[in-house]
Amino acid sequence: MSLQSLGLTDDQERVYRYVLRTRPGDPDTAGADLGLPDVRAVLGELRDLGLLDATLAPLPPAAAVDLLVRRRVEHTSRELARLDSAFDVVWELAEEARHGRRVELVERIRDTAQVTHRIRTMPGRVETLNAKPLPRSGVPLRDETALRFRRALADGMACRTLVSTVALDRPEQMAYARHWHDLGDVHRVTPEPFRRLLIVDRRVAFVRLDPARPESDTLQIGQPGIVAALVDLFEGLWTRATDLDHLDLTTVEAQVLRTLSEHSKDENAARELNISLRTYRTHVAGLMTRLGATTRFQAALRAKERGWL
Repeated sequence: MSLQSLGLTDDQERVYRYVLRTRPGDPDTAGADLGLPDVRAVLGELRDLGLLDATLAPLPPAAAVDLLVRRRVEHTSRELARLDSAFDVVWELAEEARHGRRVELVERIRDTAQVTHRIRTMPGRVETLNAKPLPRSGVPLRDETALRFRRALADGMACRTLVSTVALDRPEQMAYARHWHDLGDVHRVTPEPFRRLLIVDRRVAFVRLDPARPESDTLQIGQPGIVAALVDLFEGLWTRATDLDHLDLTTVEAQVLRTLSEHSKDENAARELNISLRTYRTHVAGLMTRLGATTRFQAALRAKERGWL
């Protein structure tokens, strides 16, 4: 097998094999023996590749082939990534055909409904990265958008959502996050500040034009360099965040859990904690969901197993 298949030129392979056989101390000797007038340049290339050291000592064959294979794999991976990015043109062409307009790399969208429509109709969505400081309050959505999202999760779309720690202080927000987490939209929680961001298939990003104004217009970004930087930002936050399943109890949750074992009536427990009955029961429901319990007795047992009681 020729080393040229691993990325060496013909001259580089000839010189490496020669040095491996003869261990010449003088480059001119190698040049004369091989008939290569530019042998010094080739020796320098082999040193740059790590196949020779400064004294012209060659890297042992096994190590040399391993080095060349790894370099070839890295090169091939970069080429595959470049070729894979070429498929972005499919989305661009589909958008132009669908809407009869040229796709802009950065486009301002004023209509929120149009943003939702564009996200929903993107062909072949396989992954979403979502960072939202505050999840929606109240019960999980049951509109058409939510149903579509549930179907996409069931079909295997990979979704990760990052939320702020302070966003989960309210029980209804924790219930909302837990609902989608259990359906496959994996949630993590971070105390770090961040801005609202949605990235689809690491190809298109959506951000607010004015981060300080939630009602401001949206920017749709398709410029690869900017999207790559936003993906890196998200991945850094994600790595440092805590999975929803591994969160410690909040102060209020710990108090509610304690009252479950001390009071037989929710009204008395809520009165002791100075919160409304509705809020108390929402906390209880959230704790039971988090513990995977169907009864309060089971919730107490599982809380003890976790060391929460």
